[in-house]
Amino acid sequence: MERNYNEEERYRLAKKRVEEIKGFYGNLTAYIAVNLALVAMNLLTSPEHLWFFYPMLGWGVGVAIHGMKVFNYMPFLGKDWEERKMQEFIEKEEARKKNWK
Repeated sequence: MERNYNEEERYRLAKKRVEEIKGFYGNLTAYIAVNLALVAMNLLTSPEHLWFFYPMLGWGVGVAIHGMKVFNYMPFLGKDWEERKMQEFIEKEEARKKNWK
């Protein structure tokens, strides 16, 4: 489905995209900084029990999903799926309106 965007809409979409990418890099930076601190804290306080892997793994899954979404690599529920689903709902609504006229 091809859309004709005017200049303002393209600018708005480009700005939104840049903000999404900045948000991901901010999340990634926080992930790295916090996990480095957790590794240091773990190794200094209780090196016999390496617990830092648990928050690193949990948050890492979230960062990975965030990155997949931002960079449009979602094999499931991606942008294409959203567009198809929205079009399906629009068509159903139009059909429902025609039936009531």
